[in-house]
Amino acid sequence: MEATAGTGLAEAPAVDAPVSEALAHDTPGDPAPARPVAHQRPAVTELRLSAFGRHRAAVFPLGPVTLFAGPSGSGKSQALGAYEALAGLASGATLETVFPDPSARVPERAVPDAQRRRGFRIGCTVDGPAGPVRLDLAVQAEPTLRVVGERLVQDGQILLSTALRDPGRRSVQAGWLTGGSVGVTRAPLPDDRLGTALLPLRVAGSTAGQRRVLSAAEQVVVALRSVFPCDPRPERMRAAVAPGAGRLAGDCANLADVLRRTRDECGTRHALLTEAARTGCAGPVAALAVRDLADGSVAALLDRGPGRPGTGLDRLGSGELRFLALALVLLTGPGVLAMEPAAELLSARQALTVLADDFDRGLDRRQGAELLRLAQLCCARGQVRLVAAVGEGCAGTARGLPGVSVVDLAP
Repeated sequence: MEATAGTGLAEAPAVDAPVSEALAHDTPGDPAPARPVAHQRPAVTELRLSAFGRHRAAVFPLGPVTLFAGPSGSGKSQALGAYEALAGLASGATLETVFPDPSARVPERAVPDAQRRRGFRIGCTVDGPAGPVRLDLAVQAEPTLRVVGERLVQDGQILLSTALRDPGRRSVQAGWLTGGSVGVTRAPLPDDRLGTALLPLRVAGSTAGQRRVLSAAEQVVVALRSVFPCDPRPERMRAAVAPGAGRLAGDCANLADVLRRTRDECGTRHALLTEAARTGCAGPVAALAVRDLADGSVAALLDRGPGRPGTGLDRLGSGELRFLALALVLLTGPGVLAMEPAAELLSARQALTVLADDFDRGLDRRQGAELLRLAQLCCARGQVRLVAAVGEGCAGTARGLPGVSVVDLAP
C-alpha cells in the first residue's frame, strides 16, 4: 500500500515494494538474529501493535504467563483483541469476521490520505521447531476493509510478501520463495484473508525453498489456531444444562456438562480442580459433584461432605463461578474446550494459549492468587500459555512470581 498519512502503515518494512524486489533482499533494518534454542511447541512469543488503536510501535514479549495491567483506557483489551484477531485469521476467518468494527482499530488521530484511506498494522513472532518466524499484516480499514500488505520472514529472509496493486480488484499480489531456477512464485490471493494461512493449499513443497515456506507458515498457523478466548459469564453458568459433548464454551455456560465429563473421563484433572475449589470457594468442599435431573439435564454442585447438604452452582457467587471456570480451563486441554486446534500436529506437540480479558473480574485476592498458582503450575510445562488482562490487585500479586510477566501499560 502507498504511504497512508497517520496510520502507521507507511512504517511497514517495504511491505508494498515490488514482490521480486522484496523477496530478493533481507528485511531492511532487521538483520538475521542469532537463533536461540527453538521451542518444542509452536508458540507466539511476541505481539506487535505497530499502529492499532491507542498503540503505536508497541512490542510485547509473551512468556508462559503474560498479564497486561494498566488503568481503564490503557489498551489492555485492544492487545488481547489483536491477538484474538490474528488467531481468527489463521483459522481461515475473514477480516470482516475478526474486525466487525475496523474503524475503531485505526490509531487515534490518524489522518486519511488523498483517497480517504486509513488503516492499522499488527504482527507477531512465533517460535517453534522452525525457529522464530515473523508475521506482519497491514490492513486498510477505510473506505473498504481489506489486506494491503503481509510479510512472513524467517532469519531475515522474506518467505512471503503481498501487496495491493490494483485497488479495483479484490485481491493482492503475492510472491513466495520457491528457490531453484524459478526463485519466486507469484499469484493473486484474496484481500480479505490471511495469506500465510492459505499457503499450505497453494505451495507444493517440491523444492527446498517451498518446504521452508511451508514449515514457517504451518508453524505460525498452528500457534495462532491453538487459542481459546475465555470470558466466563456467571449469569449463564447457574442453570442446569442439557448433556452434550462436554466441551467447554467460551462463556463457560455449559460448565455443569463439562464437570460431568471430567468426573467420568479425567479423574486426575477433576481431583486437581476439586482441590482448587477448596481454596477458591467458601465453605468446605469434599468433591465437585454432578447430578442428573428428571428432565434429562445435568446440574453441578459442591459436595460439602457427610451430613451436609450440597451447594448447587445456582447458589454460588459470581466470583466463585468465574474461579471454577478459569481453573478448569487452565487444568484441561484442547480436547475439553470448544475449539478446533490445528490438525497438522499431535496435541502433545501443541501449546494451548488461553486469552482472558478481565481475568480477575469479580475475584477476591485469595481466588486471584490461587489462579496465578495454577497458571504457574500448568504453564511451566509448556503445554498451556496464558495471556490475560488484569487489574492492579492481581498484577501486584503477580509481580516477581517465577514464569509470570506483567506488562504495565500507560494511560
